[in-house]
Amino acid sequence: MKDKSNIPDRWAYRREYAQRHYPPGTHIRLIEMPNDPNPVPVGTCGTVLAVDGAGQLLMQWDNGRNLSLVPGTDNFEVLERPQHRDAPARRAHNKGDAR
Repeated sequence: MKDKSNIPDRWAYRREYAQRHYPPGTHIRLIEMPNDPNPVPVGTCGTVLAVDGAGQLLMQWDNGRNLSLVPGTDNFEVLERPQHRDAPARRAHNKGDAR
């Protein structure tokens, strides 16, 4: 994670973490956006569209806004993550089945 001048990319870790944990299609509910002067209202739900170069989540909020989330600064909860196409379907376990 170094650029051409051999200096560590300070945003690479944040970006890669956000891409792994909040892929496009992830549904999120906002808990708090403390540092924004015009925040999205608490409790608003939205969908991750992409992750930018600084690791911010580019959002489409259900109220029509497009304000980004900053993991580690803004507080939110993940409601649902998209299923990977390559992941096998999970089989429901019946009581008593070995797990």
